Amino acid sequence: MKLMKPPFAAACIAAFIASTSSLSVSAKEVNALKPLPVHSNVTEEIVDTLNSRAYQKLDIDDDLSQQLFDNYLKALDPSKSYLLQSDIDRLNLYRDKLDNQLKDGKLEAGYAIFTAYEKRLEERLEKVISELPQTIKSFDFTKDESIAIDDKARKWPATMAEADDLWRKRIKSSVLSLRMDGKDDKGIEELLLKRYQHQLKRITQLETEDVYQLYINSFTQIYDPHTNYLSPRSSENFKINMSLSLEGIGAVLTKEDEYVKIVRLVHSGPAEKTGQLQPADRIIGVGQNSNGKIEDVIGLRLDEVVDKIRGKKGSTVRLEVIPVDAESIDKTKVVTIVRDKVKLEDQSAQKQMLELYDNGKLRKVGVISVPTFYIDFAELRKGNPNYKSTTRDVSKLLAELTADGAEGIIIDLRENGGGSLQEANELTGLFIESGPTVQIRNGNNRIGRQGKMPGKPYYDGPMLVMINRMSASASEIFAGAIQDYRRGVIVGSRSFGKGTVQSLMPLNHGELKITESKFYRISGNSTQHRGVIPDIKFPAIYDVEKVGESTLDDALPWDAIAPARHKFYFEITSIVPELKALHQQRMAEDPDFVYLNDQLAARELINARNTIPLNEKARLQLKEDNEKRMLNIENKKRKAKGLELLASLDDKDKIDAKKEKEKAKEEKPKLDPDTKAFDENDIYLTESGYILVDVINAFNKIAQH
Repeated sequence: MKLMKPPFAAACIAAFIASTSSLSVSAKEVNALKPLPVHSNVTEEIVDTLNSRAYQKLDIDDDLSQQLFDNYLKALDPSKSYLLQSDIDRLNLYRDKLDNQLKDGKLEAGYAIFTAYEKRLEERLEKVISELPQTIKSFDFTKDESIAIDDKARKWPATMAEADDLWRKRIKSSVLSLRMDGKDDKGIEELLLKRYQHQLKRITQLETEDVYQLYINSFTQIYDPHTNYLSPRSSENFKINMSLSLEGIGAVLTKEDEYVKIVRLVHSGPAEKTGQLQPADRIIGVGQNSNGKIEDVIGLRLDEVVDKIRGKKGSTVRLEVIPVDAESIDKTKVVTIVRDKVKLEDQSAQKQMLELYDNGKLRKVGVISVPTFYIDFAELRKGNPNYKSTTRDVSKLLAELTADGAEGIIIDLRENGGGSLQEANELTGLFIESGPTVQIRNGNNRIGRQGKMPGKPYYDGPMLVMINRMSASASEIFAGAIQDYRRGVIVGSRSFGKGTVQSLMPLNHGELKITESKFYRISGNSTQHRGVIPDIKFPAIYDVEKVGESTLDDALPWDAIAPARHKFYFEITSIVPELKALHQQRMAEDPDFVYLNDQLAARELINARNTIPLNEKARLQLKEDNEKRMLNIENKKRKAKGLELLASLDDKDKIDAKKEKEKAKEEKPKLDPDTKAFDENDIYLTESGYILVDVINAFNKIAQH
């Protein structure tokens, strides 16, 4: 059965085909993908659901149509490498017509745009593949030219010659990168040929469901980046991924342009335990076992890359990545990971006692690490009085630490991506007498509140909360409440800024993940987009320009509502200036913090660069300059610590590898599951301990007056 086209849509498509004589008509075009009958029904269902349930209310009008048009082109051709400006000019006849088609469940325009893109992509890849050997041979690596790093600033090529030159530069840059990675010319040609052949094969294997999902999500994500449609196949994969999220390597991945990028590492998962990966790293190769050939995965679909990374527990996988802080795409590293299942106890709250010397006096500070906000609903429903939850575990650890003489408590929420809202509310209740903890507003502007009723005991001693850029959602609710009550000091870096609530709604065909509500702190401020701003800021290891809600297109903005009535516990704001001064003094004298700040300054220099040279000598010089800069930073730290200086960064790699081997041989102390081993390299935690000691000293001083 074929969908009937309204007269306007038929006229538009006929006009487009008639005006694209420069695009060769192939058999493929005659058999171009078409929407299925069910897609019309599900489109109307999605439109109705968004109108009634979405948090952000939008008019489906010409303005939205224009945004959908731009979003769709960006989703299809994000680097502006295939379509020409002349194609965009012809496709512009759809720019303000997509809204009417959406409301009627019509999709012909979306598929016509895809067909135009698909033809250009096939033509380009066929040309690249057929000419690749000659193209590589023609490169003059002594020529002074460069290529832009950021595709976002690029305009659509005005002519085919301009597009050809863009591709020449892209291929030349790839060849240079592979040369600097030690590959020979024959190997480079084979790798690139295989890469482009795979991309061509994949585009020919696309099905109508793939096109529909891409188009309709270009629409849904106008509402916000967390609202998206899942086709039946994607929905099934989503459920599989959720059930397997604690297996494999323990990483959440996404696709960005040609690369698969790490979104988040599961706490205590195999990937995180390597200490060599972080969010926004790009995966460019996957190798099986400890010595299997690393296969190029640039341009592969996300599910294809995930299939290569998955494997049996105990087996080895090697990832070749471009680190997020790499000075260029030439700087890659290979990370070896042993696949495993993340143990439940590794996801549970754990304690440790910090012992610090303050003016010669031993001070004890308790630390409770909370990797996620969890609750065992199954056991709770069964009526099991010993069901597991964050709050129950933290309450137990809190009692043990205070009994052991802890003068204050640190709650460590670094890398905590959220979890149960109920547990964020309950955990806050362990540290306040009573009162609201969070406000939730839905799309109809109705505001609900959660909080603690009076009567239950709570910890009333000094406390500090650690956050970083990966602290999100429920973590931000807890940290925000502690800050708003002036109950404790918040330290670290700005949190993620995920202040929205999603629901998964079944559709006639697939499912819709939809943002229905928004979190607000008791101060009235949203955690959305802005996150929680710490009272005392630490150097941020995550680049806020690359990681966080604010980096996502169409993220809902920060805003505020009326505050909830609440009390203040301590005059935190009055002692913060003194705490900052003491913190800055320690940082200036600590070689590790100086080293960290120097590294971040070097990262800023790298981020400021907007082009990369295609002259081999200049490219090598750039690499040497970066390595020299990093060596100077490393030796500055070693000199301050009285260690032997290094002749090259290779020496550091050898020393680090030797230390890891020695560490692996050391007999580890046997700790109970609730106790976390002390990490002497965690300078953030140690400094947080000293800040809490400063807080205690300040409170004692105030009490004496």
